Amino acid sequence: MWPRLVASKLLRKTLGSNNFVADFPVNASSFLDLPILDLEPVPSPKVLMTAHHDAQKFKIFVSTWNVGGVAPTEDLNIGDLLDTNNSTCDIYVFGFQEVVPLRASNVLGPDKKKISMKWNSLIRRTLNKNSHDRYCNNNKNNSNSNNNLSEKQLHVTKGKKKNTEYSMIRPEFRCLISKQMVGIMISVWVRSDLHPFFRNPSVSCVGCGIMGCLGNKGSVSVRFQFHETSFCFVCVHLASGGREGDERLRNSNVTEIISRTSFPTAMGPSLDLPATILDHDRVILLGDLNYRISLPESETRLLVNRKDWNTLLENDQLRMELMDGQSFETWHEGTISFAPTYKYQLNCDEYYGCGHLGTKPKKKRAPAWCDRIIWTGEGLKQLLYTRSETRLSDHRPVKAMFSVEVKVSRTRYQSICLSERFGRRPQTNLDFHSDDEYTGRLTLHIKSKMTP
Repeated sequence: MWPRLVASKLLRKTLGSNNFVADFPVNASSFLDLPILDLEPVPSPKVLMTAHHDAQKFKIFVSTWNVGGVAPTEDLNIGDLLDTNNSTCDIYVFGFQEVVPLRASNVLGPDKKKISMKWNSLIRRTLNKNSHDRYCNNNKNNSNSNNNLSEKQLHVTKGKKKNTEYSMIRPEFRCLISKQMVGIMISVWVRSDLHPFFRNPSVSCVGCGIMGCLGNKGSVSVRFQFHETSFCFVCVHLASGGREGDERLRNSNVTEIISRTSFPTAMGPSLDLPATILDHDRVILLGDLNYRISLPESETRLLVNRKDWNTLLENDQLRMELMDGQSFETWHEGTISFAPTYKYQLNCDEYYGCGHLGTKPKKKRAPAWCDRIIWTGEGLKQLLYTRSETRLSDHRPVKAMFSVEVKVSRTRYQSICLSERFGRRPQTNLDFHSDDEYTGRLTLHIKSKMTP
């Protein structure tokens, strides 16, 4: 019975590993009276090589959260998770672990798609509510300047505060790609006005759990191209365990994920795409990495109570691996200035095993920074690295915000902005603005003169 179930699970995972969920634009007319932004055939690499490129900066939000098999309720508030000091981002990446309990029926049975639907529904509702609130506030403050805008101009700003940040369009976020493997889930959301500039999304799943191949542990990786820059986000759940030597299992998981993850390399004529994780220009790894603190439990708890993060981090297994460079060569992590994110009493701010909230725990679970976000590749600058205080599970979510350089081709902008709709083609002038102050918005003025 068990071999048949395992074989069926493995076969099903292999066949379905490239499928994912995504949104598609449904209301192109919302872009004022501008010509519809129809995607035209991608220019050949030879054309792109001779095209002029500009380096533009965007903001990316990344979060990871082990939710402990707890499904989100309708009234769950994730506003604290999305709080980035009143700064909005262009891309949002949400990673989850244990979206379903890791029991045999879930590991060997079909994925519970309703759970991922619930999380995506919550993300959509929260992102677009925040977007609507910011839009209303900015339009209220800039109503006078908005009255002077031409209806034939699109302003997606990158300038200073005096510029019109949202113009006449309310930014809306749509799901670019979402994928679940057992309890591991990743969901990527982008501003709808940027959607035409994302291409070649793909997923790759690697199981490192039971029998070394099932999906109770492992990774779900997503990749895409944004303008002329390739991105890869790797959501992982590594081997657990706080015993001496368990970190070697986690190192082995990382090696397996890096070596076994692969993406399609041909998505169109004469277009070669990155095949592996490290082939991409910008790579961010997020998840429950499960690395612990190599100190006795009593000493760890004492240092946590003192908030002596420096001493604890000197003995943090992941920090030691990052410095050693064996499993994480060329990877980086930002400064940790927040408390360990694991393991908490449910619905409480006390760590597991503190003693006064219940009976003595069956297993020791010393506090640790299990939930981490690291990156590799040029052009990434971390602006924020902290945790959220949502009490849904025994983990606290971790979030980061990055400034990322993206290579933009003027040629591709022209191919996207030109339209044959209504039998007219606009003569388009593209005006790129760049200044030293970064606010996360690309300034692009499209001035159209219609010709029959």
